[in-house]
Amino acid sequence: MKRKVIIVFDMDGVLIDVRGCYQETVRQTARLFFKGAKNWEHLPEPLFPLSDLANIKMSGGLNNDWDLTCLSISLLFSLVKRPECPLGGDNWGRFRREIDGCDVSLLARFLISTDRPLSELLEREGNERDPFVNSLYKGDVGGGNVIKRIFQELYLGKRLFETTYKSVPKVYTGEGYINREKLLVKRSTLRSLAERSVLAIATGRPEEEAQHALSRFNIEEYFTLVFTLNDCHREEREIFRRNGKRVDLSKPNPFMLNAITDSMDSSVSMFFYVGDTVDDMEAAVRARERFIPVGVVEGIPEKESLAEKLLKAGAKYIINSIEELKDVIAAEM
Repeated sequence: MKRKVIIVFDMDGVLIDVRGCYQETVRQTARLFFKGAKNWEHLPEPLFPLSDLANIKMSGGLNNDWDLTCLSISLLFSLVKRPECPLGGDNWGRFRREIDGCDVSLLARFLISTDRPLSELLEREGNERDPFVNSLYKGDVGGGNVIKRIFQELYLGKRLFETTYKSVPKVYTGEGYINREKLLVKRSTLRSLAERSVLAIATGRPEEEAQHALSRFNIEEYFTLVFTLNDCHREEREIFRRNGKRVDLSKPNPFMLNAITDSMDSSVSMFFYVGDTVDDMEAAVRARERFIPVGVVEGIPEKESLAEKLLKAGAKYIINSIEELKDVIAAEM
């Protein structure tokens, strides 16, 4: 008897090419964070190679690109000469005054001297966040989270930011980097997979941004279920309401994968999760059902290095594109 299959996809780097948008948004957020500091104009453009940023992302423990942005800024801030006195006030006021009193000349010289600045700083400093930088990463976009707000203004652009957050941008009013996204998989491939399997998505994107991509590329019809960061946050709030316990249900926590399987009937007997990060593979390994972790390395310059990390994290298969997924499924049937 033919086995019923469910294939769950991560979104960024798997279905959607985000190298020209999310990664560039991380880089530009880091650059704008230091705007106003002494010698800011001497910072190189681009600030650091995207390949170096990708290496930092593969280090694991980063739930989304906001976390990646905060870590990147924190690493860079370790080379910034800053004011002696701690500053009080609201987050935006503290941020402006602190940056105005900073000198980034040492950081500028360091960034020019190496093609892997973030990796070198991570090796030197570890992944512990600078207290000041971390204090600007508390709350949400409308609640004083400076780093997340700069990121969202860049990523969404003025019009979509105002529509989403009902607020006027503070830092960036240009076109959103979201418009640089590209579809990584052919629609015909998704159609073929959907005819034979149940397709779902488990992504760290907010719901609005996930739906924007699905609608823009006209692929929403192929996915039976879509779980996003919003679902994680809703369940986190419910757990806190019930027992006062704070939990983080973002990947590598398998919450989204477990929620998807809970939504399916018992006839499903084979589960695949397709992702491009260590956290994706770890989530699949930790899920209640026996998910088969599939790592995808499409469009990644350092494919061998990424493949090695994904295999170490639990990937059973490594594929170069979603088109190869049918061969993986056939091998497991």
